[in-house]
Amino acid sequence: MSEECSHNCDNCSANCSSRENVIKKLIPNTATKIKKIIGISSGKGGVGKSFVTSILASTLQKKGYKCGILDADILGPSIPRDFGINSNNIEVEGELMKPKISSLGVKIVSSNFLLASENDPIIYRGSLLSGVLQQFYTDVNWGDLDFLFVDMPPGTGDVPLTAYQMLPIDGVIIVSSPQSLVNMIVEKSINMAKKMDIEILGLIENMSYVECPNCKTQIRIFGNSNIEEIANKYNTKVLAKLPIKEENMKKIDSGRVEDINIPELDEAVESLKKLI
Repeated sequence: MSEECSHNCDNCSANCSSRENVIKKLIPNTATKIKKIIGISSGKGGVGKSFVTSILASTLQKKGYKCGILDADILGPSIPRDFGINSNNIEVEGELMKPKISSLGVKIVSSNFLLASENDPIIYRGSLLSGVLQQFYTDVNWGDLDFLFVDMPPGTGDVPLTAYQMLPIDGVIIVSSPQSLVNMIVEKSINMAKKMDIEILGLIENMSYVECPNCKTQIRIFGNSNIEEIANKYNTKVLAKLPIKEENMKKIDSGRVEDINIPELDEAVESLKKLI
């Protein structure tokens, strides 16, 4: 096995011992046809990864694309709350689970739908978490989708590893915030994606600044950003720098993410549209 091995044998012609332990990509059920699967990763919690996932899916849905969200943050699911979906059951039709559908038509599957109350904890070991992720992909009738967004859990552990190894992910967007500690951990996520031979579509910096309502000055409450330097270091691009806006936070808290429009995300949305 070469020292440069990415452990992804799909596009490799080398005949080496690692092929004996190849982890094959999961095959969706016959009712599911997904054009592109996009991972949204952060490496660290609390930077707004689920917010970015929800906004990208709802924005593309408004533009006529069919979108779904697989909430892979099994232990800390927040996607249902963003969309105002409060449900403690997953319907089954035949042998397949049915996703919940938002007001605009975004299809969503989350571990919160398995709980009697959304406040109940999920106490699973790593193998169970990975199993749930796999079922959310193979045992759900996703139907026809242009985009399936996978909202990754933070870190570089079992579930992100399972997603990268077993889901046919077409690319990943890394979400960060300006703090230097976050940037260090974001670089770990970038390096993980590279080691797994996953294309990095770009970086999004959330909570980049607050705009003064009077003079429009951008106030960088978390310090100056170095997201451009990180993007250059890893030969990728910055897709967006998102401001903190009180009205957006209120809409999220009330389950109205689909009412939010963020023009700063236009470049990210356009880059995703080009994948179809």
